[in-house]
Amino acid sequence: MFVIADAPLTRGPVTSYDPAMLRSLSSERVARYHRDGFLHPVLAMTADDAARQRTHLEAAQRSHPELMRGVAAQKLHVVTTWMADIIRTPAILDAVESLLGPNLLVWSSTLFVKKPDGKSFVSWHQDGNYWGLGNDEITTAWLAISPATAESGCMRMIPGSHKWGATAHMETFADDNLLSRGQVMQRDISEDAAVDLALKPGEFSLHHVNVAHASEPNRSTDSRIGIAIRYVTPAVKQNLEFRDSATLVRGADAIGNFELETRPDRDFHPDAMANLAKIVARREATMYRAGSGEIQN
Repeated sequence: MFVIADAPLTRGPVTSYDPAMLRSLSSERVARYHRDGFLHPVLAMTADDAARQRTHLEAAQRSHPELMRGVAAQKLHVVTTWMADIIRTPAILDAVESLLGPNLLVWSSTLFVKKPDGKSFVSWHQDGNYWGLGNDEITTAWLAISPATAESGCMRMIPGSHKWGATAHMETFADDNLLSRGQVMQRDISEDAAVDLALKPGEFSLHHVNVAHASEPNRSTDSRIGIAIRYVTPAVKQNLEFRDSATLVRGADAIGNFELETRPDRDFHPDAMANLAKIVARREATMYRAGSGEIQN
């Protein structure tokens, strides 16, 4: 059972908490994140809670399949109460606060489902190459809803690759590559150096926006289901020419680089759906026009 504070509709504090009770990462784990560019596993919720979230997700897939792909799939927290709760999970926020500080926004939350087809894969890439965000005060919390294993195609990462800086990518449009344009880093990658970020349901990993990562096909008998939550600080700014949006989930935003999103009163409320349509239209006209945008992990 989660205790999640509702976000207000205006800028200001999201929740109050006793700093002494903060379930922050240890200094050793923070140092490991900064050294490697990623950290795993971190516990967000019980396996039973993850199973309940899977029920919500699969119900949404059946009722609103059009929201499970493309730009709409980046903003499910704008139209569903269960995703709005997930992005405010205290254990996740506490860990992210250890890395980014007390003021946190969610730039996107995307449901990623890799079918057990033994075909779909993700080539080596850096997220920061596509998003247009102005600095690296960004981390992704990748929450496993089903087992993410080497067999099911969990993420693989190269330790220390976040320090390489931006690397050119080539667009291949390769069959079965789940990236929007089959982007491949133009840099030699040593597969022997890659680390599998295996996760049990209810666990999450954290990774830097510029760490090199990829994933193999799902060769298991079940879908690999995860949610990638992109947390940013208020100092992050969208450099592409449009007014981007984000959800304030902890602390305060005194800068205003993003249009603040509101929490839905109920799943698929007409007002929330109308707001989502506006967000989708803006991103499709800018990020997706250039071939960038959210990618499958």
